[in-house]
Amino acid sequence: MEDIKKRALEAHFKWRGKIGTEALARASTPDELALAYTPGVAEPCLAIRDDPSLSFELTRRWNTVAVITDGTAILGLGDIGGAAGMPVMEGKCLLFKEFAGIDAFPLCVGTKDVDGFVETVANIADSFGGINLEDIAAPRCFEIEKKLKERCSIPVFHDDQHGTAIIVGAAVINAFRLTGRKLSSSKIVINGAGSAGCAIGRHLISLGAGNVIFVDRTGAIARGGDFLNSEHEALASVSNPNCESGSLSDVIKGADAVIGVSKPGLITSEMIRSMSKGPVVFALANPTPEIMPDEALSAGAAVVGTGRSDFPNQINNVLAFPGIFRGALDAGATDINEQMKRAATEALVSLIGDDELKSDYIIPSPFDKRVVKAVAEAVSDAARKSGVLRKKGL
Repeated sequence: MEDIKKRALEAHFKWRGKIGTEALARASTPDELALAYTPGVAEPCLAIRDDPSLSFELTRRWNTVAVITDGTAILGLGDIGGAAGMPVMEGKCLLFKEFAGIDAFPLCVGTKDVDGFVETVANIADSFGGINLEDIAAPRCFEIEKKLKERCSIPVFHDDQHGTAIIVGAAVINAFRLTGRKLSSSKIVINGAGSAGCAIGRHLISLGAGNVIFVDRTGAIARGGDFLNSEHEALASVSNPNCESGSLSDVIKGADAVIGVSKPGLITSEMIRSMSKGPVVFALANPTPEIMPDEALSAGAAVVGTGRSDFPNQINNVLAFPGIFRGALDAGATDINEQMKRAATEALVSLIGDDELKSDYIIPSPFDKRVVKAVAEAVSDAARKSGVLRKKGL
């Protein structure tokens, strides 16, 4: 780890940025200049004035995404500010390009005010084909995404929430296939009710999970309890059907799966031994998980996943967001809705056949060339079927 840190810093000094721009048109002769700039450029301007949807045909909007943060929850480092978070935003843009051929632009908005952030992003949305919200602290991220979806006519997607949820959903389904469980009748505990935890639980419920219990720092979230924020209050109405209470060690008893999106060391061997036989354990805190895989397996876990590349079953967001935006952009979608998210999860599930499924292979590798294509096609199809497509003449 220390070697990687040292080499990464040296590499960033060398790169001085991980992305750049590339000219797609030429301006090396008078005729080329006349076509790309004045006087010829007036014609596409007038065409877009008359039909704004043509901006997706006559400019780069059709293949561009803005990667936007306020710097308040950068990659597990916390509130370090937008400028300090720029290397992460550039990295995300690099992944968009490398995995899906999408041009992405990093933007750091210097305000923690929800309405100020929303106003800024909404005012520049006409420059892009999609918006990827990144590393924004909860609960502010929930309100920001909701308001931007209401304001913008292009897809708005908070990857820390929904990208993570889509991949975890696929991993849970395949882990349950392997261990002979059903979503509808299994007990799933989610430790950590921030942006990722809340979205994971909601997505699992959307996929058919019948008993999801969220645990935050005060204990299990249940109807009639005290809530840290309005999102937790809303979650209580759709989760924990048996109104279980207490700490993680209380509600994890008898659980079929536990998903940690919290802090290192919060899941113990004793907790895993109190779960159902051969449980599923996803310890996703980075870089140090809630429990190390060898310890979880020794305690009886049948399937273990982490967010790290040096262990099997890596839950990595690059499995989702490049294909999701590729599919949304290709379809001309105005939103990324629940049908599209479920389609992305189902596409990831389908890439591993019954004969391939095993305890250390429940989710494809981020470098599996099939992933982006499968997710993109599923998302595009779901966008068309659900009717969230851009129309001309708006």
